[in-house]
Amino acid sequence: MTSSNRISETIAACRACGSADLVAFLDLGSTPLADWLPTESELDQPEHRVPLEVVFCNDCALVQITETVEPEILFCRNYPYFSSVSPALMAHFEASAKHLMATRKLGPDSLVMEAASNDGYLLTHFAQAGIPVLGIDPAEGQAKAAQERGVDTLNTFFTRDLARELAAQGKRADVFLANNVLAHVADLQGFVEGIATVLDGEGIAVIECPYLIRLIEHCEFDTIYHQHLCYFSIVALDKLFRSKGLFLNDVEQTSIHGGSLRLFVEKHDRATARVTELLDKEKAAGADRIEYFRSFSRRVQDLKEALMRTLTEVRAAGASVVGYGAPAKGCTMMSYCGIDDSHLDYLVDLSPAKQGRYMGGNHLRIESPDKLLADQPDYALILPWNFSEEIMRQQAEFIARGGKFIVPVPEVRILP
Repeated sequence: MTSSNRISETIAACRACGSADLVAFLDLGSTPLADWLPTESELDQPEHRVPLEVVFCNDCALVQITETVEPEILFCRNYPYFSSVSPALMAHFEASAKHLMATRKLGPDSLVMEAASNDGYLLTHFAQAGIPVLGIDPAEGQAKAAQERGVDTLNTFFTRDLARELAAQGKRADVFLANNVLAHVADLQGFVEGIATVLDGEGIAVIECPYLIRLIEHCEFDTIYHQHLCYFSIVALDKLFRSKGLFLNDVEQTSIHGGSLRLFVEKHDRATARVTELLDKEKAAGADRIEYFRSFSRRVQDLKEALMRTLTEVRAAGASVVGYGAPAKGCTMMSYCGIDDSHLDYLVDLSPAKQGRYMGGNHLRIESPDKLLADQPDYALILPWNFSEEIMRQQAEFIARGGKFIVPVPEVRILP
């Protein structure tokens, strides 16, 4: 069932600078809410669909979606994403934690604070080294899991007001972490102001977010969904931080999540060559102008047609096909392309929190990956394509038996 109840608001101005000069360049239709995975008893309940339109701010170059879904609906109860499920993600952030401990000379008198700390997967490394930590996360299950690990966690959203309360209590962060949360924030200005409020004068904020330029270049349209309100370039980020007295002083590019930025933000302006080089490169490419984005929607349509042609052809040949993974991006991919039970028999996912539930929209059942070997389908469509290599290593037996994977992004491929 589809619900017409209004659970979102349409923005009239840019989330970063307040400009009303917003230009639309991609419309993905009305989609279910990503990460809404109903149980069997919930299948007959009304299901929300919300427009998914992407716009560009002509004044500050921020790319953003037009609808803001109530965050309590998206992130609080029954939120199914646990960061510690992915070994690749765990290894990525363990290396980051060790690097920060070594380079920032953190100790028992330091404080590491993290917004959207999930199940404490990252802060655990600092806590085990005797460094005081404070996690902040609105999802009940994840906050509880973190607390059970011994990670001090507040079960709430990180906001401007919370930052003021923490600062008033004398809690100032030597290191402030925010991984894959900046894009989720409706009050973007308040969030960044909150970082400035709790960050110690010589402290550093380390922020990771998907990189807009990689999204555009690699046609990663499915990473656009209602949790991700904003999509960041260096040009837009530099302006955003400066507006709140913070400075983007260094940046690293990583391969995680299909291409991300690791940002190093401080209260002093001392940008490295890596920042200025990326700024210059983006401006030279035209990423600060709407023309850069206009061809993107045509490429998205081409990818959709190629994927649906592939699925139709293998089905017509009598092949069995399942989906591997039930990530948030899979909701956008399947909704926009029209993938349903005529194309896939079911989904499998490594996360126990998702198994036994159903994907929003098409209501494909989510099973354990064990079913992949039990049934041995001919093909598996990898929806979390950013972890394709990891998944194929995990499923070497499936491949050895003749199974093949379909990887949809950046172009449709059948492997091995």
